[in-house]
Amino acid sequence: MAWDRNDMARRAARELQDGYYVNLGIGIPTLVANYIPDDREVTLQSENGMLGIGPFPYEDEVDSDLINAGKQTVSALPESSFFGSDASFAMIRGGHIDVAVLGAMEVAENGDIANWTIPGKMVKGMGGAMDLVAGVKRIIVVMDHVAKSGAPKFVPQCALPLTGMGCVDMIITDLCVFSRAQAGEAFQLIELAPDVSIDEVAGKTSARYIVEENLAALCA
Repeated sequence: MAWDRNDMARRAARELQDGYYVNLGIGIPTLVANYIPDDREVTLQSENGMLGIGPFPYEDEVDSDLINAGKQTVSALPESSFFGSDASFAMIRGGHIDVAVLGAMEVAENGDIANWTIPGKMVKGMGGAMDLVAGVKRIIVVMDHVAKSGAPKFVPQCALPLTGMGCVDMIITDLCVFSRAQAGEAFQLIELAPDVSIDEVAGKTSARYIVEENLAALCA
């Protein structure tokens, strides 16, 4: 059984360590805020100028002035702070953010990412994605394994305009998790969603990757 959006966000939240400063992209990544383990102190940063973002508010708690970079209403914490975009991007460009969790339309086997535009379609703009992939220490992509057409999204080479080159460290999809220790290495398939097989992942992936030895032995 494939993971749903909340399962994917929950899996991404497991990667966040105590003391991390984390930026969450638009879409599925915003759900990560709801699944940060209680025993970890993680500070969420939004490039529109907020540090310390809480979970999504209940309907009777919504404050329309509190939004994330995706224009979704969020909650503030006692320790939250607010500032201009200049300070926000100084944090990002200065290497002060530990992890960014982003969505993507394509990820290449060498770690390239395309997540900001589809030629011919109207988009709002690239936002902070290009700064994030260049300035953040670790990039985790959360996305559906295939597009609505059924085409793979983890591919040999991105066909869409790139957001960043060789920058992705982990890919979490509805089927599995791919990871690599450092840039230049091949991605490894390290985890499967329940009832998903290695063969199913292979049939829906055009990129080259390695199956982690322990996973291969477990599924043999």
